[in-house]
Amino acid sequence: MSETLQTTDAAASDADLLAQTAIAVREAGSALRERFGEVVRYESREELMRALAVNDDMALDILRPRLTRLRPQAGWVEDELDGGALPAGEWWVVDPAEGNVNHLHALPEWAVTATLVRENQPVLTVVHLPLTGETYTALTGAGAHLDGRPLHVSRTADLGLSIVATSQARPDEDESVVRQVGSSITAMLFDALVVRVAVPATLHLLNVAAGRIDAFWQFAGARADLLPGALLVTEAGGRISDAEGRPWTPRSQSFLAAAPDVHAQAVSTLSR
Repeated sequence: MSETLQTTDAAASDADLLAQTAIAVREAGSALRERFGEVVRYESREELMRALAVNDDMALDILRPRLTRLRPQAGWVEDELDGGALPAGEWWVVDPAEGNVNHLHALPEWAVTATLVRENQPVLTVVHLPLTGETYTALTGAGAHLDGRPLHVSRTADLGLSIVATSQARPDEDESVVRQVGSSITAMLFDALVVRVAVPATLHLLNVAAGRIDAFWQFAGARADLLPGALLVTEAGGRISDAEGRPWTPRSQSFLAAAPDVHAQAVSTLSR
């Protein structure tokens, strides 16, 4: 009986934590929305990095103190581009401006995300789209939601009738990964109905969780790109793995999230 009570209390605590996290993420999104609308010009990589940092720092100035107060014992991932496993314990994995380059170019595909990771498993996540006001949330064992409405992945059963998506490799990515991305897009162009290629990854994964697209894959990738969507898709009834169908972890070199009935077909295409 005591174990049941402890589990219930922990679930209730995480649910409250999710609600408070959503408030913080929305506040950060509002600050970035105020800066949105004009194309930011830059003439060098250094100028680009400075412009990106301005957005990141503005959002982090809101997120970091609020999330630290919510979970003082949790660590903080400084670099949203980091990959691999985390040390033991709890960690906040935050992307203060997911799709930051899009924001600078006055394109609408950007978001603010915060995910609590416990023993290398995402426990809760919030993804807020400031331009639409939409907030996507997921809590382990409690489902995925859009503004409180349950999400469910697509029921499509045929990859040939599917809309699929990927994101491009980073500009400094290893050449072998870039070529792998290109080969996988070519393979999907033969097998899927529509192939979408754009950044950021998180927005594609929102669409998988919401049943709007049927599969998303990526090679390499950072924790902050994939952990929010991994939890959203899983809680919405989808399947995640690496591109060869093996269990996905932050150490994996590839990622696949798909509706259950097209997952195996996507693995077959990506493994060619």
